[in-house]
Amino acid sequence: MARINADTLNLEERVVRTNKVQKTHKGGRTMSWSTLVVVGDNNGHVGAGIGKARAIPDAIRKGVEAAKKNMINVPMVNGTLPHEILAHHGASEVLLRPAAPGTGVVAGGAVRILLEVAGVRDVLAKSLGASNPVNACWAAMEALRGLRTIEEVARLRGKTVEEIQRGARAGTAELNPAGAQPGTGATATAIVVQGATSDAAA
Repeated sequence: MARINADTLNLEERVVRTNKVQKTHKGGRTMSWSTLVVVGDNNGHVGAGIGKARAIPDAIRKGVEAAKKNMINVPMVNGTLPHEILAHHGASEVLLRPAAPGTGVVAGGAVRILLEVAGVRDVLAKSLGASNPVNACWAAMEALRGLRTIEEVARLRGKTVEEIQRGARAGTAELNPAGAQPGTGATATAIVVQGATSDAAA
């Protein structure tokens, strides 16, 4: 994946967490600061980074520089995510689900800040593991990095979008044998992406 040139974007910077660290030396204790910073353009680009320095402003500046080097592109469909995804980092596990228009960003802590600066308007998020802000942020980044649009899935599988949609509808009908309406939109795309992942693993 090509690196995103952060200098061409109008980025918003948000400090997620600051942490004071004391290191004991022979001559006494040395204090420093660690900051977790998120940057994004509210239009599908977001990054996160950690900066460490003796003073908070320097730590924030280093965090912003690290976040700009770590930026990713977030695929979105009508202001929400294209499909459901679960990702983890360390003991933290984050579940992201598409939401209907008008839902807003239903998330908390570092995950909420990350989704807001990425420009996601409607999403449901749930932290299933440890609530450590740093690990939760990295888990959310992994989830966003793993998102795929239906066009990308069609290209990877050598099929047209219509063929993928027909297959997704058929798979949803099999999951609802009692006559329920087959899923559409984000649910169908989620089934498609899971199938693409299985094909890639094979």
